[in-house]
Amino acid sequence: MAQTLSGALAWWARMRPEQPAVVLGGDRLGYGDYKAWSDRVAAMLEADGLQPGDRVAICATNSLAYCALLMGIIRAGGIANPVNFRFTPREIRELCETSEPRFTFAAPDFEANVIAAGLTPRAMAEIEALRDGELATVRHDPDPDAPVVIIATSGSTAKPKGVVFTNRSMTAYAANWAVEETASSPGARVISLAPLNTSAGFVQLMHYTVQGCTIFMEPVFAPDAILQLLQDEQINCFGAVPTFFEAIARCPGFADADLSSIRLATAGGARVSRQLLDAYKAKGVTIRQIYGQTEIGGNATMMPEHLAMDEPEKCGWGCVFMDLRVVRPDGSDCDPGEPGEIVMRSPGMMQGYWRNPEETAKVIRDGWLWSGDIGTLDERGLLTFVDRMKDLIISGGLNISAAEVERVVCEFPGVVEALAIAAPDEKFGETPFVVYHGAAEVDVRALIDHCNVNLSNYKVPRYVAFSVDPLPRLATGKLSKPAVRALYAGAHETMERV
Repeated sequence: MAQTLSGALAWWARMRPEQPAVVLGGDRLGYGDYKAWSDRVAAMLEADGLQPGDRVAICATNSLAYCALLMGIIRAGGIANPVNFRFTPREIRELCETSEPRFTFAAPDFEANVIAAGLTPRAMAEIEALRDGELATVRHDPDPDAPVVIIATSGSTAKPKGVVFTNRSMTAYAANWAVEETASSPGARVISLAPLNTSAGFVQLMHYTVQGCTIFMEPVFAPDAILQLLQDEQINCFGAVPTFFEAIARCPGFADADLSSIRLATAGGARVSRQLLDAYKAKGVTIRQIYGQTEIGGNATMMPEHLAMDEPEKCGWGCVFMDLRVVRPDGSDCDPGEPGEIVMRSPGMMQGYWRNPEETAKVIRDGWLWSGDIGTLDERGLLTFVDRMKDLIISGGLNISAAEVERVVCEFPGVVEALAIAAPDEKFGETPFVVYHGAAEVDVRALIDHCNVNLSNYKVPRYVAFSVDPLPRLATGKLSKPAVRALYAGAHETMERV
């Protein structure tokens, strides 16, 4: 079982059987019990006819049984196919039509949707019942290059694609992280807030299991509870989107909180404000910006700690085993400061999209993953993320970064969060349309004046909409631009241009 996820679990079960591997809701699962439980799951699946390469779908929220099921599927040579528990029957059907799962497991709350999608669910109670029992023998010998999971992309495109990782790619990703960042050494205590059906949730579970860490999974993000957990459990590593860090900083107990155990704090998915950086630095914590995406395996860069405070807009260099470039459409390297597409290659990157060779060929070329993201490299090779290529607003032939517009709008007092989308424009083709949320509506004229000061004229929003409710988010916690586009499609036709 060289360079396999189950081999790594077996190692830590031997070395640290009593150390908690996963903690959820106060329930602690030691490495020894974790391996034994997943072996019993693997043996059951083998007895039920699972063959290497068969897919097993799972529709459930995070639980220790979910972790054991994932490891059991992989140990038996199957391919895990996590299903977003928020999916409608139609979305479940579309996802599973491509993966064709041999078995589907569902928690009680989601069985009806799975049935409506045309699948026959097995109960997660079957897995829970295997937590205790005799040691099991598993016949299959895992292959390092065998696929272990199909992860649906986070939804920034119209229809998710299935990203395939292998044993080797997942263990290589963990090895890359271990070499670069010693904060997550064996025994480190880390928090994982992402659902296991997402890339972030699945990769964190596998990554930290390979490294022999203790993973604290929280079913929901409750700022006060997370702040208390950080202190009570002496958490060493914590990564989240900036809004989560902001919510924790607003907690009444933050001022007196002892966060001295945190050795690594990372933020991705949005820019980190100077105010937020300073708030945590006062507690002895340096928030380090990261960049990554599902297809590369997770994080591709991380800002060095000694530079993070001075240049918070930058995301760092490529990791130890990660090559990173910014290129023009013809593939030639951009000059320092010149925007181009971010391309990467790493042993931890995806094998490809499940049963989708056309889309795979578009993004993997000559061993390089073309990200679809725009960035710049400075003279030292530090990356600055600019925007998603598909999120560019092209007005009169000029490219407008939606992220830049959003950043400026969010600097205006009273704006909590904002997204910029393209609205059709007869004269220029497209023009910025901003949707924002806050405690109350702001003075739109004053907001536009603020934008006029901080943005070139062609970048200033011409339509502004207030959302009473917080803006929709993906399962990863990132704001969902596709959802906002759908909600406000055609809205500009009845709005006054500003």
